[in-house]
Amino acid sequence: MGVYLVNVDAKDWAGRGEDGYGHIASALDAELARRGLPPYRPVKTEREFPGWFEEKISPSMDGFDALCRAHLTGPERGTLLDWSVLVPLSLREEIRLPVGSAYTDETLVAGAPQVLALAERLAGIIGLPLDAIPATGSNLELSLWFMEDEARRAAEALPGPWTDDPDAAFYVAVYLRAAQYSLRYGCPMTYV
Repeated sequence: MGVYLVNVDAKDWAGRGEDGYGHIASALDAELARRGLPPYRPVKTEREFPGWFEEKISPSMDGFDALCRAHLTGPERGTLLDWSVLVPLSLREEIRLPVGSAYTDETLVAGAPQVLALAERLAGIIGLPLDAIPATGSNLELSLWFMEDEARRAAEALPGPWTDDPDAAFYVAVYLRAAQYSLRYGCPMTYV
């Protein structure tokens, strides 16, 4: 059990019922229309993804929160940390929807380009070796990389501030890779 950050395919995004996100999709499209923007449509179905994004949100977030507080403004921290749905759209500000999602009574939608920019900034600050860290495409790829010997071996070969707090480095990598995945495959990301 636990909380997982996952990608959502087009079928599930439009779906109604327990496993669907149609209520969120409809509310988002209505708010986008109100702002004079076109509706959002995911571009790929599950069969079209080369893998999937699924990471378990389990390490302590204390160090990551401290990193964010030290290097991001309050609104930037909100953009990076407070969303419940991430979409591959550029949004000047998050969109609050009056519909519930997995762990909230309201759904806060953030834009992947904005989240990516913030995660990239944090990655640069801690010297995260992005070439060594998986780009994700399979179940728990980042989680396993950080929990098993790969992170230790990378820390020996590529020392830097990222090794001071592996849990904080994990979250920087998760948010960065989630935003990249969303943009690369045109899909939303959410928590389940």
